Amino acid sequence: MDAETGSISGGCPFSGNTDMRALFGRTNRDWWPDSLQLDILTQHGKTVDPFGGEFDYAEAFNTLDYNALKADIKALMTDSQPWWPADYGHYGPFFIRMAWHAAGTYRTGDGRGGASSGQQRFAPLNSWPDNGNLDKARRLLWPIKQKYGKNISWADLFVLTGNVAIESMGGPVFGFGGGRADVFEPETVYWGTEEQWVDTGAETRINPDEGKALENPLAAIQMGLIYVNPEGPGGNPHDAEGMARDMRETFARMAMNDEETVALTAGGHAFGKAHGAKPADTFGKAPEGEKLHTMGFGWLTDPEEIGKGHITTSGIEGAWTPNPTQWGNDYFRLLFKYDYELVQSPAGANQWQPINPDPEDMAPDARDPNKKVPTMMTTADMALKRDPEYRKISERFRDDQAALDDAFARAWFKLTHRDMGPKVRYLGPDVPAEDLIWQDPTPAGRHLSDADVAALKKAALDSGLTVAEMVKAAWASASTYRNSDHRGGANGARVRLAPQKDWAVNDPEELSKVLAKLQAIVDDATCGVSLADMIVIAGSAAIEKAAKDGGYDITVPVTTGRGDATQEQTDAESFEPLEPFADGFRNYLKTKASVKTEDMLIDRAHLLGLSVPEMTALLGGMRALGAVAKHADHGNRIGVLTDRPGVLTNDFFTNLLHMGTVWEVVDESGDEEFIGRCRLKGEEKWRATRTDLVFGSNSQLRAVAEVFAENGNEDLFIKTFVEAWTKIMDADRFDLTCAKYHK
Repeated sequence: MDAETGSISGGCPFSGNTDMRALFGRTNRDWWPDSLQLDILTQHGKTVDPFGGEFDYAEAFNTLDYNALKADIKALMTDSQPWWPADYGHYGPFFIRMAWHAAGTYRTGDGRGGASSGQQRFAPLNSWPDNGNLDKARRLLWPIKQKYGKNISWADLFVLTGNVAIESMGGPVFGFGGGRADVFEPETVYWGTEEQWVDTGAETRINPDEGKALENPLAAIQMGLIYVNPEGPGGNPHDAEGMARDMRETFARMAMNDEETVALTAGGHAFGKAHGAKPADTFGKAPEGEKLHTMGFGWLTDPEEIGKGHITTSGIEGAWTPNPTQWGNDYFRLLFKYDYELVQSPAGANQWQPINPDPEDMAPDARDPNKKVPTMMTTADMALKRDPEYRKISERFRDDQAALDDAFARAWFKLTHRDMGPKVRYLGPDVPAEDLIWQDPTPAGRHLSDADVAALKKAALDSGLTVAEMVKAAWASASTYRNSDHRGGANGARVRLAPQKDWAVNDPEELSKVLAKLQAIVDDATCGVSLADMIVIAGSAAIEKAAKDGGYDITVPVTTGRGDATQEQTDAESFEPLEPFADGFRNYLKTKASVKTEDMLIDRAHLLGLSVPEMTALLGGMRALGAVAKHADHGNRIGVLTDRPGVLTNDFFTNLLHMGTVWEVVDESGDEEFIGRCRLKGEEKWRATRTDLVFGSNSQLRAVAEVFAENGNEDLFIKTFVEAWTKIMDADRFDLTCAKYHK
């Protein structure tokens, strides 16, 4: 946790909101209405990517002179520039903070955030109060980025620079994996609904007295922060219990346990200082709101003041240790050696100062090494001493330097790589050999011949399982994938393990029956097929049969080679956030939410990497196949707008758009369920949900649905459905797509 900034829980991931802002929050246009808008140039599928979206960052990284790059980064650490001088003559702490804040936006709730796309370059992140003055860190790196060009992405460069910074100051590093790809526009991420940044008086997102919990999928405690307010909850330095609560909750939502939280906090604060030498009203606006001629710089102050170190970022002022550019155990030594008193920084921020420190425990001044100043702690640092559980860990680290070294190195590696997905995506000579549980390790499977796949498809069709059952099982296995952090997917067959096997969306009783029959096929097979592959093969066989029953002879492609993970290779708790609160493709909704059900469909399609036509075809096809979740009153019929369920047809679209049907709300559903009646006779014909009717209500979705309903476009519908289905089944096959980078 960087003081330059100010339990994973169940339930709806968008609780507490009432509109589309629950998915997307305030836009950049809301925050900076006068900023240049480029949206008109990105309509109709046009890309802002200068490489056209086809550039292979991983291949380029493999041609990089990695050692030369690291040497150049290391040289930069002590090459202090007059326009932004390095504290203590070393940029290391500054770059650690840059890397930390690039990665620290990651949250487990939806897998969004993190360092994987270099988002810190764009608003709103480039202008968050918590990221104050990191615009200068990125500009210091520009000559290196310019030199190595496309062989290193900004996303990789941020993280690698943080690693080199730690190494250059004697700190422990566990490893580095490259291959991240840059984007060239802000990603749509819900950061919260607040209309104020943290530094304008925003309140904490947790308030037990008011029964307010931290809303999913958010992780940070206030708008504009990476983690917590270092001064205390809502800026209150006396709320020790609340400080520990906030830290524990927000770090848990970023995939960190108590030990990792303590190690990261202490390890990060072993380096550098916080900046609060002047009141906040002495510097300018954030980069996105500054004047044109500032060339993208923000938080500007008088240049002479910068040279003297009189800058303000967090408002807190001072170093944590007497050796701010050297790794060691001074942080814990000082934390427990002294009693601390509450003081205020020159900028007016609450912080803690040791009482009567010994001269050797004073820190050097950032600009004058001959001058000594007191060290400090934030309220967040004090929680490591005040909270009983944090204190036990802190005392152990104080007394065991090797334990701290290992814990910090591992936690930093996790922080900066958590959103990269499977280890096979990591590139470079510094990738650790050890497999880590949070990387969701999966054994390699066996690649099967076409003849083997054909035989297994026949066995699946002869098993007595229905088309809907096999399609639902395959979807349950594969559709957990999130392109945000590349977790989930069919590889590993974790759908048979806790917690996924018990998720309500998967109809556990039916799923158990299906998996048992497929496992029997696996046990009888001599080709060495995994259950993970068998689930996908069965789903593909079911779709082929459903298409043939509708008059279309198709082949659904299957790639094999998936392995079966064990329960020991599966961190069950970390998979809980992947459970869908709503899955529009299966017409599943756990309970009515404050955000519209159709909005959650769009969010899920985005995490699956689907386009509008792909989403539309998949949903319509699964309805026709009867592959929907069971409903208490209507079994598998709700949303299945066809008289021939189990046959792959475009009936969902033709019947949805039929002018002979009129729809009405089922009163007790609260506008979640609808009855379709014959316009002339009035009898009930269909049952549907909001997720179904939006394809007739929304003008853009209706336009696509009409294409799939038109005579002559049946082939297009089936082709789009099969391509989208295959895309989901293979979404996590990085063992195949990344194999060429490891030769």
